[in-house]
Amino acid sequence: MSVTARIHQSVGEIDAAAWDALSDGNPFTSHAFLALLEESGSVGEGTGWSPLPVVIEDEAGLPAAALPAYLKSHSQGEYVFDHSWADAWHRAGGSYYPKLQISVPFTPATGPRLLTGQRPDLAVPLLKVAEQLCVQNELSSAHATFIAPEQLPVFEEAGWLLRSDIQFHWDNRGYASFDDFLAALSSEKRKNLRKERAKAQDGVTIRALTGADIKPEHWDAFWVFYQDTGARKWGRPYLTREAFDLMGERMADKVLLVLAFIDDQPVAGALNFIGTHALYGRYWGAVIDKPFLHFELCYYQAIDAAIALGLDRVEAGAQGQHKLARGYAPVRTWSAHWIADKGFRRAVADFLERERAGVAQDQLWLGERTPFRKG
Repeated sequence: MSVTARIHQSVGEIDAAAWDALSDGNPFTSHAFLALLEESGSVGEGTGWSPLPVVIEDEAGLPAAALPAYLKSHSQGEYVFDHSWADAWHRAGGSYYPKLQISVPFTPATGPRLLTGQRPDLAVPLLKVAEQLCVQNELSSAHATFIAPEQLPVFEEAGWLLRSDIQFHWDNRGYASFDDFLAALSSEKRKNLRKERAKAQDGVTIRALTGADIKPEHWDAFWVFYQDTGARKWGRPYLTREAFDLMGERMADKVLLVLAFIDDQPVAGALNFIGTHALYGRYWGAVIDKPFLHFELCYYQAIDAAIALGLDRVEAGAQGQHKLARGYAPVRTWSAHWIADKGFRRAVADFLERERAGVAQDQLWLGERTPFRKG
């Protein structure tokens, strides 16, 4: 297939309606989210994330398919760790960076990475464009992370290498309420969760805010929480202060901000995004140390919201086996990788085959330890 592809310097320079027409309603691949990362300085100059969105145009010059892509000079903020690959390639005399990253920055949430709208036939050509972009610019590799499972066959068809990991997601099995969910747990786990919620809520007022109910002072408070958590986990928080203001201005209806108050003062918060089928937990922070408050704001309140909104699942972010005891089950997540050098590609393929077998065993082991009643 002969296609015309255009490489842009930012998502912001692409028409918002045209871009969103290619997506499936995922909040993170929306034009609003990707553009606000650029405008706020969260990605771009000095961050190691240089926007490089790829668009295939139709006969009229309009976007028919797109890739949310970035030129990366490091491997931070991806949550699929390839530092050992970079080290091996450098020791072999190669240059691993820059590389092409097809993803949503700082966001370990599953979603479409091939935005094809009404043109699914352009999915493989999109990947061929990415490969050609790497070859022409002597990039070592291209990586697509947290791929929506339904898009995996496309990457396989294109010959990309698949990698898997485990996250913990909550699955809505048609629950009518949180108590309905608790009834599916074993007696001991049910009692433990009720105790945790009671202790977390003692002396605390919790408010779940979305849309116009989120005020500037709420973002001020959450910025403090985010700074504290980011400094402890990553050394430097990824998002700038302006990013949160733009979220409030442009996509507040897709945001669920859960705040805990003591004497009308916010002391902790969790930021979620509302998708078509899922609630995505992203950031949390607190200025007090209260037992189980983290679990309440990030996991139990998310379950409450997903049930109320009729969503299929809650994705609670990367890592964290402690989620298992709270009703979040192990789920495979997927990434795909294209390596330019054939020898290096063979080595990575061998590693991934062994790694996938280990991840599959881990998932089985973890799956046997969910808190749900057996049988």
